[in-house]
Amino acid sequence: METARQAADAAERCLREAMRDGAQEVHFKEDATPVTEVDFAAETAILKVLREAFPGHQVWSEESGGGDRDAEWLWLVDPLDGTRSFIRGTPFFSTQIALMHRGRVVVGVSSAPAMGETAWASLGGGAWLNDRPIKVSHVSGLRDAHLSTGNLRSLARDPAAWSRLGDLSGRVERTRGYGDFSHYHYLARGALDLVIESDVNILDVAALSLLVEEAGGRVSGLDGRPLGLDSSHILASNGRLHDSVLRQLQWNRKTA
Repeated sequence: METARQAADAAERCLREAMRDGAQEVHFKEDATPVTEVDFAAETAILKVLREAFPGHQVWSEESGGGDRDAEWLWLVDPLDGTRSFIRGTPFFSTQIALMHRGRVVVGVSSAPAMGETAWASLGGGAWLNDRPIKVSHVSGLRDAHLSTGNLRSLARDPAAWSRLGDLSGRVERTRGYGDFSHYHYLARGALDLVIESDVNILDVAALSLLVEEAGGRVSGLDGRPLGLDSSHILASNGRLHDSVLRQLQWNRKTA
């Protein structure tokens, strides 16, 4: 955890410098997603910390890739999750760092400098936001629940699934679309009750999944399966609402 937080702090210095300097030159990767020099600078800063502390660990990072995905110890790094938000000047971007041991996330740090938030969790050690312990809500009924949705492109391609999401949205008290790290932070500290996304990368959500679970919540794919390195969709909840939402969505990515 100490090393993960040091790495996040190193990335934060890069992000804050870029925030002061203003606009960054934008390039596009082969998959048409944007990347800036600050993505690479933050990644370099993170990798330096991790490799100096744990030279025997593997690292899988957003920009440089790499890492033996079957390694006993595997770091998952997204130096600038929410690059589009960063480019557009909205504060919904962060650094995500997680450590997996034998396929299970055991440490997670989510640093969001533009929002003044750093959240972290360790397996069995609880969830923390800005040095204060946090817990999910006690909401137990959909009619009292607050739902936030993020990337939904794949779900929207499935008319039946989209209709079921619409029905779910009509049954909860409030719907929001905070996106990126932010709705997981809100969920973990009890300000939201449900988060749904159908298009994510495990690098985006590994640390956040541990944060939610250690705050007392529950995380799975939209099909109810545990998250893994190939996961691309997620349901995160306060735990009490999880099964009812899974039944409502009846999600099957293979048919989407």
